[in-house]
Amino acid sequence: MISGKRHGQLVSLLALGLVTGFASTAAMAEDSITVTSYGGTYQEAESKAMFQPAAKELGITIKEDNLADGLPDVRLQVQGHAVKWDVVELSAEECVRGTQEGLFEKLDYSVIDPSGIDKKLVADNWIGVTFYAVVLAYNKSGKLGENGPKTWADFWDVTKFPGARTLGNYATESLTLAAMADGTPPDKVYPIDLDKAFKKLEEIKPHVTSWWSSGGQVMNLLKDDEVDMGSIWNGRANTLVKSGAPISYTVSGGVLNADCLVIPKGAKNVTLAQKAIAKFISPELQANLPKYSANGPANLKAFDTGKLTAEEAADVISSPQNIKKQVILDFNWWAPLLPDVQKRWQAFLQE
Repeated sequence: MISGKRHGQLVSLLALGLVTGFASTAAMAEDSITVTSYGGTYQEAESKAMFQPAAKELGITIKEDNLADGLPDVRLQVQGHAVKWDVVELSAEECVRGTQEGLFEKLDYSVIDPSGIDKKLVADNWIGVTFYAVVLAYNKSGKLGENGPKTWADFWDVTKFPGARTLGNYATESLTLAAMADGTPPDKVYPIDLDKAFKKLEEIKPHVTSWWSSGGQVMNLLKDDEVDMGSIWNGRANTLVKSGAPISYTVSGGVLNADCLVIPKGAKNVTLAQKAIAKFISPELQANLPKYSANGPANLKAFDTGKLTAEEAADVISSPQNIKKQVILDFNWWAPLLPDVQKRWQAFLQE
């Protein structure tokens, strides 16, 4: 039989054990976050370049998950009050839309240093993490041989450069290309005259045999000689060239797009997520990315770290020498226009 005193001590010890157990569980939760990206070889590259080095530097565990449907995945968790992710990578366009819907926590710029990242990619609720680009490519085995288009004005010149064409079924990117085809230099594209840009697209539309909507689709169109030339994401173009396909492409006149990082509203580890994002976008970890991926660092200070040789930097889509030849999609400019532009875009395609 246990005395009252010993019973009290036992209860106290059990309580202490329970409290300690809860504290330990809470500590474990605080020392772990879940980061979600697009999966596949791209996420493997990010993991090697940024996620795991950040985990080591912070002394935490970073678990990884994959998006199935982008922004709708985040929306479902936030609206259902069942957020399981702490940091999510989305396209810049989705970041703008998600911000409008109130789906993200505010970022803490006393923790996150955005210097080195273009102001177009720094917002209250999201920040750019990687660059990719839509570039101009053509098939050298076709009727053009080695004399393919070098600019978007060339692409629009169906007399000098005859052949089937493809453009992306992405309003913001293709309208930006149209603005450059109309003679606007990359550094003067924004604000876009949308009426002129749509009119320019009307000119080329009869020669566009496919409006691609995935990287695999446009790769096959070019590789199989179903089209002679087209817009394509730089990573996909690079893959084709490395595979031995007779494809040539140029980054001049490229349209730089970005992926961004957000913290879903209601995330369980917001404070730690802020610290992780700070690491992910730091120049030191951003400089690792080109070693594993065709996407380029969003933080241009990565090119000042000494981690990349001049030869390596020359091949990076967002290097100083390449970025000045391109235009960065300005989603802060697009944000209030997107709903109407998307409707107009769909009407344009269906005409």
